Amino acid sequence: MTKFIELTLKNHSIVHGFDANNQEITEEVEVENASKKIVALDRILSISNNYILISYAYNRIIYWEYEEDYDQVKRILSM
Repeated sequence: MTKFIELTLKNHSIVHGFDANNQEITEEVEVENASKKIVALDRILSISNNYILISYAYNRIIYWEYEEDYDQVKRILSM
């Protein structure tokens, strides 16, 4: 059974792949308001103090800014 976490996500960078020089091809998305999202735990690739890296459709990955406290998210993920 897939488990989920609710996060408040906002601005994000979508990585669409890599160019001929192995540089990420990214799309920057800025939103007016953060919104709550349910994220499947098995899609989370990594987490830092400001960003959570999530796998997405079509072999894309997304770096999301999140509003929750890093230690709080770390505790939830370690349960």
